[in-house]
Amino acid sequence: MPAPRCGIPWQNRLTPPSTAGLDRFNALPRDRAVATLLTCCGCLRWAERIAAHRPYPDPESLLAAGDEAGYDLSPAEQAEALAQEAPAALPPVRPGPGTLAAHTALRAAHAAYELRFRHAFVICLDGYRDDELMDQTLHAIRTRLAHEPDEERSVAADHLRRLARVRLGQLAASCP
Repeated sequence: MPAPRCGIPWQNRLTPPSTAGLDRFNALPRDRAVATLLTCCGCLRWAERIAAHRPYPDPESLLAAGDEAGYDLSPAEQAEALAQEAPAALPPVRPGPGTLAAHTALRAAHAAYELRFRHAFVICLDGYRDDELMDQTLHAIRTRLAHEPDEERSVAADHLRRLARVRLGQLAASCP
């Protein structure tokens, strides 16, 4: 299951989850289920909690469990999950004026964000068209750079929950 890099699912938009992989996920040995869940959210307690409540009768139940566990993350657990997030990938290059400048600005903004907040910039861009990704990412990172650390921790936590939800949906549809 390819996880979106830093929550920017360029190729795997959230689609209504199917049950194709849910039975396989429910049947995984506990350790393997935890390891699989860690690809959705990098917090061990989050993954253990979701694995412990199996079997899930339907994808919606799994998504609800992920949401609930995400809301219960302590600041230390949120930091643990953020530390596991890969640096955000740049949106695909599209020909046109300003693309190189936008990519340069985005790289600089990512560096400034990581310096200020000491973790990768996470964002969930589900629901946006490919031609909107660059603008949405630039707008979000510039806005969030102005946040105070406590405010940004809350915003990042929301994006982590949303990313975990996308990834859990993909897991329910295609667990190996």
